[in-house]
Amino acid sequence: MNETTTTLAVQEETAAGAKTYPAKGYWAQSATSGLTPSSIKRRAPRAQDVQLEILYCGVCHSDLHQVRNEWQATMPTIYPCVPGHEIVGRVVKAGSAVKKFKEGDIAAVGCMVDSDRVCPNCRAGDEQFCDSFPTLTYNAEDKVLGGVTYGGYSDSIVVDEAFVLRVSDKADLAVTAPLLCAGITTYSPLRHWNVRKGQKVGVVGLGGLGHMGVKFANAFGAYVVLFTTSAGKTNDALRLGAHEVVVSKNEAEMQKHAASFDFILNTVSAQHNINSFLDLLKLDGTLTMVGAPPEPLPVVVPSLLFRRRRLAGSIIGGIRETQEMLDFCADHGITSDIELIRIQQINEAFDRLARSDVKYRFVIDMSSLK
Repeated sequence: MNETTTTLAVQEETAAGAKTYPAKGYWAQSATSGLTPSSIKRRAPRAQDVQLEILYCGVCHSDLHQVRNEWQATMPTIYPCVPGHEIVGRVVKAGSAVKKFKEGDIAAVGCMVDSDRVCPNCRAGDEQFCDSFPTLTYNAEDKVLGGVTYGGYSDSIVVDEAFVLRVSDKADLAVTAPLLCAGITTYSPLRHWNVRKGQKVGVVGLGGLGHMGVKFANAFGAYVVLFTTSAGKTNDALRLGAHEVVVSKNEAEMQKHAASFDFILNTVSAQHNINSFLDLLKLDGTLTMVGAPPEPLPVVVPSLLFRRRRLAGSIIGGIRETQEMLDFCADHGITSDIELIRIQQINEAFDRLARSDVKYRFVIDMSSLK
């Protein structure tokens, strides 16, 4: 495919008069344009900022949704859109007020690059639930330059130190990148609901999120059951740490587990019968959604009432918890299963992602952008 380098349109001068520098990236100019090479503006680092040379960027399913404007009802895409929020890079510049990072350090950036920092949720370390809504790494208001934030499908990014994360010296960087979204999205609810040894935990779906949920639940000492609609995923699920695999279309297999789970993590974003999983919870059990189906899921309320079951939801985690997760993964050798690609393969990767044809996360080697 012939790729034509495009140039960022001239933006209005910001009120702050922030200085900028050019960076290379890939963007989408419409829901149907695909991703093409671009030149984008990054802000020059301020005293509190860290500038990263991006080495690897994971490809999240939300990147696909956002680029194709599939969330237009709740989070419409602002074009041009540079996706990417699973970023691992090398510090090339640290502002004069930066204390945690120095040039040459390996660091990471996840789904957020700022928040209001003063609301009760931010003060509690839950910036992902900021009352003013966090500033997302891409497709959000850029409060410094104006316009919209651009993500990690780029060779460079500048982020406030408070939203930059440390990466262990012993970490494999390519397989670490998806931890910044897929990792924390599954780690956070398992930690919040105190999944632990002696508990029976279910994970629904074996994809980018589900395979990390299996790994974490196993690492926390739980007995892990993977639910899938495909019997062909059994061997992979067992390899990743599941103790048992149930084909959810088999009613007899499902019935064997009725009212027996302490916790179920549901990673499925497609329409499905959530009640079949609620029925598997024991008294005071919790089912937490991290997948986001496009339409409401009907719930049989008496199933909740008569065993005091809980249906909950969760998204990523705060900066403190994300750092905890990265450290836990480094200490326990937990990584994402990936397929490494060049940035020039991104449109093909999006098409494959739409078909669930990846085990289990694409990661872009950003050196291919040079």
